[in-house]
Amino acid sequence: MDAKGTLAGLPWWVTWIVIPVIALVVFGGLIASLVGFLIGLLFKVLIFVALVGGVVYLVRHFKGSGSSGSGW
Repeated sequence: MDAKGTLAGLPWWVTWIVIPVIALVVFGGLIASLVGFLIGLLFKVLIFVALVGGVVYLVRHFKGSGSSGSGW
């Protein structure tokens, strides 16, 4: 007997409402921590991109307005 055979005799509301609710109750903490981790990671990536872009902008700005040929 496979999973489709097990769920075949049940009403539709058990398959589409009760089972997902049980899964959210059991795995809700894991799902919430995973979503929180992904949002935190995305925020850190955006901060990193903004800082690198700012450094590139500043280096190009001061390199263009500085004395030519002196380098570092």
